Amino acid sequence: MSRAGTFPRVGTSRSGRGLTLAALLAGLFSLVVGLAGPMSAHAEQPARYMQGVANELMTAARSGTADAFHQVFRKHADLPSIGLYSLGSYAQSLSTADRDPYYSGMIGWIARYSAQNAPQYPVAKMVVVGQTEETKTGVYVDTVVSLRDGGTYDVRWWLIRRGGSYKIGDVSVAGFWGREQLKRLFEKFIADNGGNPRALVIALNR
Repeated sequence: MSRAGTFPRVGTSRSGRGLTLAALLAGLFSLVVGLAGPMSAHAEQPARYMQGVANELMTAARSGTADAFHQVFRKHADLPSIGLYSLGSYAQSLSTADRDPYYSGMIGWIARYSAQNAPQYPVAKMVVVGQTEETKTGVYVDTVVSLRDGGTYDVRWWLIRRGGSYKIGDVSVAGFWGREQLKRLFEKFIADNGGNPRALVIALNR
């Protein structure tokens, strides 16, 4: 176990391809708050689904609280796809009893970073520029996000169909996939704390 016993803090600087994890996590869920447009009563289409998520994120961003972000992420994130992949080689060592606490802790950690860092990435507009053909593995929705400082991001969302709607399985900001970043961080933390994923579960829930 690490000396402090808590999950390591991550820097928040942003510079080109040198996006840090905190900047990515803040961006990948909060960049969409600038997306406008009405939400259909039926969210079968990927683009309309993303508009619905954006509406909820706008409400969360206005509140400025981690709890508000947590509710949105818990509702729309495909937790098994994100969480188990992010454990990498340690996924099989996570006990069944620890899964729900792990998912909740992971989403809570991302929500806190989003609430803290979202104000650093003020969005001017977001434009959905296309989507791929949906297959059994899901569908990708491509967007371009323009920031108020003149910067832009290419954002690609991986959506997985769950019943009559979708869940977010991953998102790429400027070519950096969120699950890959989490996997690197989580695997290293577990390795540095005895090789037991429970150490990560405890740290995420502190």
